[in-house]
Amino acid sequence: MTEPLIDIHNLEIAYGGGQMRAVRGVSFALGQEKLGIVGESGSGKSTVGRAIMKLLPPTAIVRAERMAFRDVDLLKADERKMMTIRGRRIGLILQDPKYSLNPVMRIGEQIAETYRFHHPKAGAKQTYQQALDMLEAVQIRDPERVARLYPHEISGGMGQRVMIAMMLIAEPEVLIADEPTSALDVTVRLEILALLDELVSRRNLGLIFISHDLNLIRNFCDRVLIMYAGRVVEVLEARDLDRAKHPYTQGLLASLPTIDNPPARLPILKRDPVWLDDLAAEVRL
Repeated sequence: MTEPLIDIHNLEIAYGGGQMRAVRGVSFALGQEKLGIVGESGSGKSTVGRAIMKLLPPTAIVRAERMAFRDVDLLKADERKMMTIRGRRIGLILQDPKYSLNPVMRIGEQIAETYRFHHPKAGAKQTYQQALDMLEAVQIRDPERVARLYPHEISGGMGQRVMIAMMLIAEPEVLIADEPTSALDVTVRLEILALLDELVSRRNLGLIFISHDLNLIRNFCDRVLIMYAGRVVEVLEARDLDRAKHPYTQGLLASLPTIDNPPARLPILKRDPVWLDDLAAEVRL
């Protein structure tokens, strides 16, 4: 069996001195695949992604039996070690580029800055050319013109492509995409997904795709983790999502509207308190 890129076992994350448990007993392994993490807002899916990057606030209490990226123990890695991993080996694509891009720096300068940070010996001309090549790789027309623009001068779809370019220019082994298409219209969303799919396949990356959109995950990812109240309640192949066994997953699927046979009223998701019980909700991967 191929060694996983990321291996997490029994991850616990809490706030408020341990009183509020945001993530409870999460375990999974990521290979060279597209792994979807699905759940409602507040289910802990984004918290898991930020824990891998060690970007949680200092008030967060993070414990796990194992949280490793290849040969690196992420629990023991200090900030200096993480600076060599963030961006260079693990990239994070956030939801809305307008909150992630520096509004007073040109697009080309921001992408070049990422490359320069991880390749300090590269010259200015080589660095800027790498930025232009990366813009072209994410299918931006006229990369020289776009490189001269500021973030407010580009569209949301183009901004998301710029974010992907910034994360890929350092050639990471893993990408964590946190709701990367939720702010985009349907046409642009399909273009971004196709781009991610092509880049993941060509570069043999591991992708963690965080979303609340079950239909998107079903058609895009290889495997799916379903999270509820900080726990993984079900793990299955994306193509088998319609055969989900956990009532929470079944409830999420039932709440999706359909065009062919629209119901008079969408069912309300019923939550059972027993799902919060550690023994009842335990999932072995």
